Amino acid sequence: MKYKVWGIIACALMLLISAINLPLLLTADTGRYHQHLEAEPKQPCPHTDNTFCTHLPLITIHTGGVEIPGRAIVEEGKTTGYTTAADGSDRIRAKLSVFDNKTTNNHPTDVPAVTSDISIHVRGNSSRTYDKLGYRINLIDEKGGNNPQSLIGMTAHHEWVLHGPILDKTLLRNYMWYNIAGEIMDYAPNVRFCELLLDGEYMGVYVLVENITAGKNGSRLNLTVDAKDNTFTGYVLLLDRPDNEEQNHLKSFTTYTLRTNLKLEIVYPGAPNLTPKILEGIKQDFSAFEKSLYSYDYDNNQYGYEKLIDVDSFVDYLLINEFTCNYDAGWLSTYMYKDIDGKFRMCIWDFNSACDNYQQSMMQPGHFELQNCLWYFMLTKDENFTKRCVKRYHELRQTYLSEDYLCRYIDSTVEYLGAAIARNYEKWGYSFEESHDLLKPIERNPRSYEESLAQLKWFISYRGSWLDENIESITQYSAGSKVKKFNENAN
Repeated sequence: MKYKVWGIIACALMLLISAINLPLLLTADTGRYHQHLEAEPKQPCPHTDNTFCTHLPLITIHTGGVEIPGRAIVEEGKTTGYTTAADGSDRIRAKLSVFDNKTTNNHPTDVPAVTSDISIHVRGNSSRTYDKLGYRINLIDEKGGNNPQSLIGMTAHHEWVLHGPILDKTLLRNYMWYNIAGEIMDYAPNVRFCELLLDGEYMGVYVLVENITAGKNGSRLNLTVDAKDNTFTGYVLLLDRPDNEEQNHLKSFTTYTLRTNLKLEIVYPGAPNLTPKILEGIKQDFSAFEKSLYSYDYDNNQYGYEKLIDVDSFVDYLLINEFTCNYDAGWLSTYMYKDIDGKFRMCIWDFNSACDNYQQSMMQPGHFELQNCLWYFMLTKDENFTKRCVKRYHELRQTYLSEDYLCRYIDSTVEYLGAAIARNYEKWGYSFEESHDLLKPIERNPRSYEESLAQLKWFISYRGSWLDENIESITQYSAGSKVKKFNENAN
């Protein structure tokens, strides 16, 4: 209840004192598509039967009644494995249809905009234990090859993620922060709301997400690989939990020197194109960056890290994840890519636990955290980097991280979702009950959709106020070193 009261008060005050130019941000033509602002409004259908009808895009998946593998097997409160298909594989083949009428509502009886065979499995980590599951989908042809298609207006590709928010009771976090990050950074995955029917059963509101990878004609990330010539232009890396699949692990400088026990995985190029020569080339290339970063000359104009990375990308990544206290970032589900221009950039991913939604405990909004992460441990040693963080923060607080903009974004998205929210919680409304609490301690769990929104707004207000007063203190991590200055003078 306290979140609801404070959230309403905070946002009401900000709406009263907002700057005149801030509403323009909600409609500015920046190239990023915000579905809730740009989708065509639709009139309700005069149905007299039980036909499913939605103004959102509709996705149907038919498995023929076969259970989708990948759900967590939990014994005595611990995940001991994951379900598999009857043949022991981790995915099954199914049929997908997408209904995306631009000016009229969508129904499963309509002519679909896209149909395709798919391979599908349950995805995620802790989310595999939830009742509402997320899925990884690959569009395939009759022979099992890739079948890239444009889905819900997003650029054609064969790799997609269906995120099913249930830990996030607002349904908004990934949609909201992916889009806002897409306004701030060079790239963030595109997202669209939809509703899902699985073998005819309503599964609720989902978010369809681009997987982070390369694409043709400039879509997604601008990367290329030629396995025949053993050449590549750019690649994508993922820092995440360790696993037993060694073939795509990059034993770069920081993993080789045991600075981290996490896996550094090559996401792109994929296994079919990842020849031993390309693997070694990527390893040496990325290790050169890490050695520069961890060297005595990390901030040297000639030998330092700045020549190898897009510093603005690393600054923005830190600020977005710090603002939201998204503290899996920097060590889990952490993507970095090298684009065609030859510089490393960060890419955001997974805000399901952001903004006081971490499952195990509250991520305290009164501190900094990313300076403890693998690459940021050294980046924040550089005074130039932390000063750029401070300057950029103040810029973003006038625009995409302003409390007024964020509250408006939440309210306008909720308005767009409309009746879909009620449908979702007809299915999953029991998740508000104490017996199904996911957050610890239990008082952090909202008891209604309205309270979940107020909780999100309260966090935004509190975190923004704390950062306004304390952002300059991030420079403490780059305090000058007398030893280094002495050595530099001696040379």
